[in-house]
Amino acid sequence: MGKPTGFIEFTRELPGKKPVEERRKDYHEFVEKYSDEKLNQQSARCMDCGVPFCHHGCPLGNIIPEFNDAVYRKDWKEAYDILNSTNNFPEFTGRICPAPCESSCVLGINQPPVAIEEIEKHIIEIAFDKGFVKPRKPNLRSGKKVAVVGSGPAGMAAAAQLNYAGHIVTVYERDDAPGGLLRYGIPDFKLEKWVVDRRIALMEEEGVTFKCLANVGVNVSINDLLREFNAIVLTGGSTAARNLFIPGRELNGVHFAMDFLKQNNKRVAGKDPFANAGIESNVLKEEVIAKGKNVVVIGGGDTGSDCVGTSNRHGAKSVTQFELLPKPPDDRTPFMPWPTYPMLMKTTSSHEEGCERQWAVATKEFIGNQKGNLKALKIVDLEWKIVDGRAAQFVEVKDSERQIPCDLALLAMGFVHPQHIGLIEELGVELDGRGNVKASEKDYHTNLPKVFAAGDMRRGQSLVVWAISEGRECARKVDEFLNNSSSILETKDSSLQMVS
Repeated sequence: MGKPTGFIEFTRELPGKKPVEERRKDYHEFVEKYSDEKLNQQSARCMDCGVPFCHHGCPLGNIIPEFNDAVYRKDWKEAYDILNSTNNFPEFTGRICPAPCESSCVLGINQPPVAIEEIEKHIIEIAFDKGFVKPRKPNLRSGKKVAVVGSGPAGMAAAAQLNYAGHIVTVYERDDAPGGLLRYGIPDFKLEKWVVDRRIALMEEEGVTFKCLANVGVNVSINDLLREFNAIVLTGGSTAARNLFIPGRELNGVHFAMDFLKQNNKRVAGKDPFANAGIESNVLKEEVIAKGKNVVVIGGGDTGSDCVGTSNRHGAKSVTQFELLPKPPDDRTPFMPWPTYPMLMKTTSSHEEGCERQWAVATKEFIGNQKGNLKALKIVDLEWKIVDGRAAQFVEVKDSERQIPCDLALLAMGFVHPQHIGLIEELGVELDGRGNVKASEKDYHTNLPKVFAAGDMRRGQSLVVWAISEGRECARKVDEFLNNSSSILETKDSSLQMVS
């Protein structure tokens, strides 16, 4: 425990941000760094609890009190070693994780929790600056070959762990650069792509091979992979977006959020947003720009928030965000007891930049003009009611139907399952009732002899931190399958990643 009275002397304080007007002008990250003094103070707030519930809250089981103690003592090598023992990519989670660990922080019972996510980001960035992050090349190669299909956080984690175990790993990515959601889903103002490139370069130096523009099931034969590799890991993510089948869905100006975000990330990277149409059947051929438009984002989650921030940077005339559920409370209720993850009112940095938010609203119709372009939405207010003695359900509020102007509607209502056309259909892998690849959490094994699955493709839409956890655990099971035992420790083991 760094400072026994730290939680009494200091309160939670996050790093500053660039002013809204300044950060809306570009796509760079805008969260500043702690000063050395502030970082020391924030790590001092950790109480080194007898039962650290932050471990329970973190899907990776990060060893948080210990690395906070090392940060307080300014032992950056120890802090990095502790963090790296459970988390392959703290530079990602330190920027974009919703920090369920902080919701489980014991200090959070009656004070603001420890700023765990920011401390984590500072540890890894200091480690890179000081040269502690070096390629970890295995001493021996097993000769076994593993194909990882999908280079998002689950695929990257699985590839890294299997490579550390000595296997020969090739990652197949259908887009023009590795990273998956990290590359073309999350805006640069939350995660600049040099951060992803830095990690990819390190993995390549460690021996992992990335093959891009390789869409397995389209321009790469799954049968070739089955013949060539000893194991295949499916980590393609949950990419089939939830649609909104209401009148007017076919109008120009109604688009999926990920089409909008992916196009923009490619433009920011100086790339053609319509590239790769030959190997990706779902590439949108129409440019989606928010400049000068009344934008409505349908969906209140993180993807919707990313659309808000991107629309403001485009120069939208107005930005409105709808959420089907009622407005959440500001503080925990009796139905959200500590240390569970509370569904509280969340105002993101994108909301700070300008957005009208409406809760308990349903969209009933997209209304167009004579040219087939979207011009308005017909919406209605909702409320929870007990109907015919059954469980509470949404009903429309009488006389609340109205129209609002809208030139661009972005559907950000989540994802239903992985894309079935191509890889999954050709492979013939068994699916669960929700359309995800069926593989148990016990062994991550599909119904096919040497095919495994992890991440959102297996568990459904989830968090980046869960994807990393799944990739790590799946790698351990693949290693057991190949060797009849594994040198990779469980994700929530408090020791180092590999048995020495």
